[in-house]
Parts: sequence; structure tokens; C-alpha cells
Amino acid sequence: MNKMIVANLAHRPLRSLISIVAVAVEVILILLIVGLATGMLHDISERTQGTGADVIVRPPGSSAILGLTGAPVSIKVADKLRSQPHVVAVSPVVLQFISSNVEFIYGIDLTSFEEVGGPFRYLEGGPFQGPDDMLIDDIFAAANHVKAGGTVEVLNHQFRVAGVVEHGRGGRRFIPIKTMQELIGADGKASLFYVKLDAPANADAVARQVKAIPGMENYDVMSMHDFLSQMTPGKIPGVAPFIRVVVGIAVVIGFIVIFQSMYTAVMERTREIGILKSLGASKLYIVRVILRETLLLAIAGIIVGVGVSLAARPLIVYKFPTLRPQITSIWILQATIIALVGAMLGAVYPAFKAAQKDPIDALAYE
Repeated sequence: MNKMIVANLAHRPLRSLISIVAVAVEVILILLIVGLATGMLHDISERTQGTGADVIVRPPGSSAILGLTGAPVSIKVADKLRSQPHVVAVSPVVLQFISSNVEFIYGIDLTSFEEVGGPFRYLEGGPFQGPDDMLIDDIFAAANHVKAGGTVEVLNHQFRVAGVVEHGRGGRRFIPIKTMQELIGADGKASLFYVKLDAPANADAVARQVKAIPGMENYDVMSMHDFLSQMTPGKIPGVAPFIRVVVGIAVVIGFIVIFQSMYTAVMERTREIGILKSLGASKLYIVRVILRETLLLAIAGIIVGVGVSLAARPLIVYKFPTLRPQITSIWILQATIIALVGAMLGAVYPAFKAAQKDPIDALAYE
């Protein structure tokens, strides 16, 4: 049977290739698009953790994603936080979302930001020298071919790159907090506050203390551990439905192409099926032949899809260094199962249609 199946697929190489490509596209869609979404969340989590904060304090009604709430609260909240037990340092930050780059620009007070997370590690240049200076991380610098001393435009304002820092400290671009406040019309305001404690174990206690401060009962106060646990596709609004839509489209593509391919193959092989049945092949035997052909096509498509996805990841990172697709073994397994199920479902009807053919009619078929 195996020799016959391989011979059947080799006899129609173009159709077999199209089926393999369809399954491969299905796998690539799942791995790369879902990988980009989960990779972005993972990257944000790592960079937020790199700020060195133990607690993040945000205004009431804040978005699940840092920075989408704007800068609605007074920067003087930082003084209230500094007065709390166990608090070592507080850094107010203004975040501004840039849709063209899908990133947040950090407006920081350099002194307090370094008190929370430690000094920046400068790869080129040095700290801010004036209000129109900017710090960029090495990944942004590589992606945009910018060096210390160069210029970068953001928020319709030209900035001089004062220094290039090691990535992983919250943002990819940093400007003085007062400059950010002026540019977005948020004088004396902040988006959030990074809080450094004497010990991370005191995070829950400090969170309760902050909520006990008059006027701050409804503030969003989270330990870094709690924040990181929220940065998953299932916890961020819109990400899980997006992934389901992508997976659904991928399954439909694979299902339709496999269905069309196997249905056409059954029609073309009517006489072959008649010969098999006249030689005593059972309905189950015919079904098994069609399904095993489909399984072989699906496995080949999955191997090609996974291979292309893994090969494409470093190319994406090279071309777009700020994008970090995350292709995990779990999603490879899920994509494999989804592709197999979709392909087999697409072959079920053609297989049973082939099994129902009358051998006499099939032999008389021209």
C-alpha cells in the first residue's frame, strides 16, 4: 500500500506540491503571526522587568498594556510613594505610543530612573546633555543605522542621539521627561511610577499601603511578578481573539486546498479505484489509501512549514531588529495538530466518496 501511495503522489507532482504548499502556508501563518504576537508580549515583559522596579503604580482605569492610558496623573504622586515604608526609589515615567513603529517612547527623569534600575550601560556616547537629547538602545540603533551624535525625529521634533545603551531597560528610546510633557501637553503629569523596594518580598505589603493612601484607593498597583503574569495572550484584550482568527484562517486554507486536491484525485482515479475494488479491496481499504495519502501530504507540508518558519525568524530579526517572533515547541506542536486535523477533515468526504463507487461503473468510466 505504501508503495502505491507514494507512486500515486509522484504521478501527480504538481497537485501534490500544491497540497504540500497549502499545508505549509497553514503552519507558517500560525507560527509566524502568532509568534510575532506572543514575541511582542514576551519582549515587553522582559524589558519591563529590566527596569528594576518591584512595583508598578498606575492611575485608575489603566489599560492592560503599559502606556495606552496616557499621562493623566500628577507627577507629585511620586512624593507620596517615596514616603512609604520599604520604598527605596520612585521614578515617574511618561509613555507615548508611536503607532508607526508600534513602540512606546519613554519620557524619564534620568536620575530617578537609574536609582530604580541602576545606571545605564552606555555602548556609545553618554547621558542627556540637554532637553533635545535622546537615548536609544542598541537594537533600535542597529535597525535604523543610527549612532551617537546622529539625529532622530519623533513627535515632530528633532532629537540628538546622546547615547546608545544596552537594550532591556523598558523602552527602546528615551527622552527627558520634561520634554515629553511639553510635547504631548501633559505638564506635571506622568503615565506610571516604577517603585524600587528594599526587598521584592515586600511588594504585596507596599501595594496595600499605597491603596490605603487617601485618594489612591483605586490606583492600579501591581508587583512586578503580577504584572509579568498578566502579559500573556489570554490576559491581554484582543490578542486571544486575534490568534483564534489567524488559526481559523489557516485551517480554512488547509481544509479547502486538501479537499479540492483529494476530491479531484478521486475523480481522476475512478478506474483505478474500480480495479482495486474488483480485486477485492474493501471500502475501508479505499478510505485508508486516500487518508494515508493525505497524511503523507500533511506531514510533508508540516515539515516544510516548520522549516520555513524557523528559517524566516532570523531573517525577520535581521530585517526588523525590533520585532522578535517567538516560535516555541508548544506552538509547533499545536500547529502540527491543527494542520493534521484540518487536512484529514478535508480528505474525509473524498475518501468516503471513493469507497462508495461501484466497481462495475468505475471500470466502465472513461
